[in-house]
Amino acid sequence: MQPAAAAAPGSAEPVALLMSTLAAQRLGPVLQQACGPAGCRLLLAEEQPAGSACGAQLAFVSRDITGRSTKHRLEPATAHFHALLRQAPGLRWVHAHSAGADRPVYQALLARGVRITTSSGANAQVVAQTALAGVLALARGLPALAAAQRERRWSPPPLQALPADLSGQQAVVLGWGPIGQALARYLTMLDLRVTVVRRHAGEPAAGLPTAGLDDLPALLPHTDWLLLACPLTEHTRGLVSAPMLRRLRPGARLVNVARGEVLDEPALVAALREGRLAGAYLDVFAQEPLPVDSPLWHLPQVLLTPHCAGFSSGNEARVDGLFLHNLKAWHQGAPLRNEVTGPPIPTPAGDIP
Repeated sequence: MQPAAAAAPGSAEPVALLMSTLAAQRLGPVLQQACGPAGCRLLLAEEQPAGSACGAQLAFVSRDITGRSTKHRLEPATAHFHALLRQAPGLRWVHAHSAGADRPVYQALLARGVRITTSSGANAQVVAQTALAGVLALARGLPALAAAQRERRWSPPPLQALPADLSGQQAVVLGWGPIGQALARYLTMLDLRVTVVRRHAGEPAAGLPTAGLDDLPALLPHTDWLLLACPLTEHTRGLVSAPMLRRLRPGARLVNVARGEVLDEPALVAALREGRLAGAYLDVFAQEPLPVDSPLWHLPQVLLTPHCAGFSSGNEARVDGLFLHNLKAWHQGAPLRNEVTGPPIPTPAGDIP
């Protein structure tokens, strides 16, 4: 099938914009203002027939479309929208409510030459605050205290095993996007010593010691907190492997608000069971939802949340603002914020297409 003719940026022709009914109702006339004189012709996802070609040229994947879907298990509304994207030969640009674009559908669109923008930064403060809550909960032994509360046991920590002061502990923040930057500020505020790990060492990040990915093994023996806040890329998939975990200082703790595929989960379970790691807070997993038979559910020193570290009532307005900015920029032929660059990430066999 030959791609349908699509209006180019700056064209006087209206473009066909695919979105949900809820998003269209919420944004209302602001949409047309962002489109400028050319205007937009709305295609409501719920009204588009399944299994046939879609005429969308632009698309907005809002939070209500994703719903409770994960990368590995799609709800019907999400699957339908993804199918429409794949069946739109004239598609030129998609804006996603998420901070990342590692879902297989976005990677497939990138391979086709479709431009993808994300909402990176919209929930960065919220994710960083949740990660900080995980740090504080683990540092103060709250999982054990919560278990004692459920059992109605008065169980203060033993005097020979009091929680260590956070002040002066060494934290390594892997990733220097909006989440990593916010998290580093919070940790510094609590007087932790923070080192930032980026793909390349480059310039110091906000005056903090900065290292490259190749330097990570040398940092781990001196690390009390390893905090993962990086995107999933060909360089970060499987980065925190069994050998990496073995290099961590005994009694270290790990926080993952990045992607589950960055971390070797079986190796993490082994390190926790053997007592080499003192605890972990995990919001993301290699398989989502986390399988009911995963040992992570039952480890007492582990805190789990269902990939909701970034959920907040204020995110919707921030995502809408990014989308509308980019929609206006598209029609003006201006640069788009948060555009995904670089080659598509290889998708492992078995991922949902």
